[in-house]
Amino acid sequence: MSAETPVAAAHDRFTIWRLRFRAWRGSRPFWAGLFILIAGFPIAYLPYANLQIGHLTLAMSTTAGAGSLIIGILLGVLGISLWYQKHIRTFAGVASILLGLVSLPVSNFGGFLIGFLFALVGGGMAVAWAPGEEPVASPAGTDRTDEAGAPEAGQTASAGAVGGSHDLSGTSPVNGADNGANGRHSAG
Repeated sequence: MSAETPVAAAHDRFTIWRLRFRAWRGSRPFWAGLFILIAGFPIAYLPYANLQIGHLTLAMSTTAGAGSLIIGILLGVLGISLWYQKHIRTFAGVASILLGLVSLPVSNFGGFLIGFLFALVGGGMAVAWAPGEEPVASPAGTDRTDEAGAPEAGQTASAGAVGGSHDLSGTSPVNGADNGANGRHSAG
């Protein structure tokens, strides 16, 4: 056992954690949730902030401070919900866009436009996000293809073979049934 073993183990744990986080992040609208979560902070905080300039105190509290606090908290909840419940992405995206728009008159121009812009961008990203398709493992004994999609040497692709062409019309030239219809059914 060497003196470098604990460091290597810690490095391996960090690499494993990083790869697991990367896979988790890639399977959900992570960046949309982060933008929406960030949008909630200036919208909720700025109406209650006091700016000190020398001996001058500038209070930015508004009569709608409770409304801006509620908007900020809702944006934070929507952002975190996007991370753990990716199926609500459309609702959360539209709701964050609407909350960002409502924050313009309620919360000092949407947290001085910072929170408003983050809410709009994050909401748009959440609505536009689509989950990727899971890779499908092919069962043993199926036809294998090369990178171009052509069968490997010695392999045939037919409609009747397992894992072959999925064209069930019977008119595809791949399965040898060329009836002159060029892959389309004739009218008649």
